Amino acid sequence: MPETKHVRLAVAQTVLREGPRDDTELRDSGSDVRRLMREAREAGATLVHFPESATCLPDKYRLCGGEPAESGPANWELFSWDALDRELADIAALAGELGLWTVLGSTHRLTPPNRPHNSLYVISDRGRLVTRYDERLLSNTKINHLYTPETGTRTFTVGGLRFGLLLGMEVHFPELFLEQERLDVDCVLFSTHDDDEPSAAEARGHAATNSFWVSYAAPARGATSGVISPTGHWEARCSGSGKPELAIVDLDGGQENLARRWRRTARSGIYEPHTVRNDSRSDNLHAF
Repeated sequence: MPETKHVRLAVAQTVLREGPRDDTELRDSGSDVRRLMREAREAGATLVHFPESATCLPDKYRLCGGEPAESGPANWELFSWDALDRELADIAALAGELGLWTVLGSTHRLTPPNRPHNSLYVISDRGRLVTRYDERLLSNTKINHLYTPETGTRTFTVGGLRFGLLLGMEVHFPELFLEQERLDVDCVLFSTHDDDEPSAAEARGHAATNSFWVSYAAPARGATSGVISPTGHWEARCSGSGKPELAIVDLDGGQENLARRWRRTARSGIYEPHTVRNDSRSDNLHAF
């Protein structure tokens, strides 16, 4: 009898706040996250997935400390780290209380003077931080002013399904999604702070060409969050109301992924024995 593979996934759209020095904004973001976690659990979700920087989308000008703010390397000593730590602790505790896996975009502090990572925290249904994914391919602003890149991939398993993690501008790099396919990922959790439809369209293409689900977690503005099927179609999307809300989809992985199996076969060299050499009709590219 095949292994049961099932996860009810809730993907969130949230209001992203840009005040890294503002304890009130950090508390408001944490409150939004926890409210959506409760709503997800009430809807029977096993896992809830949030956008990039769901706790705070640090504005580079506010971290420069200039008056008026000037563009330049961020001064991370200005960030309200203690307030962030409190919110993360409360979020993790609630995940354990609800029995809800939670994937959350946040800033991860490194040892000074190193810049932080732009990260996704994976918190288990017991409230434990089980892994963290750090953005690898950063934008010009991020690499020059804000963050330290990483190099490693991360996956984790819930309900018999394997989940991969990508972040930020990494939707523009097909090789990262192909890497997820090689890791036998069933669903990529992609978090972004962008709100444009072209990026969402790229995510649909990656889902279809690699035959896996893509959970697309975006801000509550512009392009809305949702879950894309392995055929590249939207299974569900948030309403685009501009307010925090959820889209919920049941991921079932009981059937064999035939499209993925054939693509792997097609890449394995099966065409070579059928290739014709030195055929004049084949070699002549200028005759009908």
